[in-house]
Amino acid sequence: MTGPLLPARRRGLADEVADRIREAIFDGGYAPGSSLREVELAEALGVSRGPVREALLKLEREGLVRGEWHRGTTVTALSGADVAELDSLRAALERLAVERVVEHATDADLAAIDAVVQRMERAADAHEMVRCDLEFHDAVYAAAGHRRLHEAWLAIRSQVHLFLLTRIGVATEGYLAGIPAEHRELATALRARDRETALALFAEHRRLAFEILSGRTP
Repeated sequence: MTGPLLPARRRGLADEVADRIREAIFDGGYAPGSSLREVELAEALGVSRGPVREALLKLEREGLVRGEWHRGTTVTALSGADVAELDSLRAALERLAVERVVEHATDADLAAIDAVVQRMERAADAHEMVRCDLEFHDAVYAAAGHRRLHEAWLAIRSQVHLFLLTRIGVATEGYLAGIPAEHRELATALRARDRETALALFAEHRRLAFEILSGRTP
């Protein structure tokens, strides 16, 4: 061994700090473009700056924040190129996921997808709806039964969450009313194991969000 191991408690603390900051971003406490200052975060969380610095590096790897020497760390503000890249990558991953769900999903898998739609129909606000939206896609990728595909989804999940937060930041009109019905259609097509309809509906679902953002991001 070339050196001492880091204390487990310290690494656990950095992970906890990352979780707290991530949740604050997802709850709308820090909007895209907001500054995240180590000193202020450390004071608010009651920790030293070390775990905060580690946490911000973790969130930077997830794509949630960006660190620049002359600006410090800020919550990622998605550019038009970011939106286009996320959309195209989601399209590739979702196509495989849908095809595998149609071919391999069990009744229990499909029931889990339906259960998320039911929660969406009871969502009280746009942020809760965004969380349900992500949980729906979590259930689809889990139902696909493809470990590496699921890992690929998890690698971009935080950025997709940011994508959806940006979408409701642009416009919430119709989001609470329309999104549950969209997802009900998606779930119905998957349960029917109708590959072509499901692929078309997932593509349309992505297109609507993309069109809202593509012309209105910096």
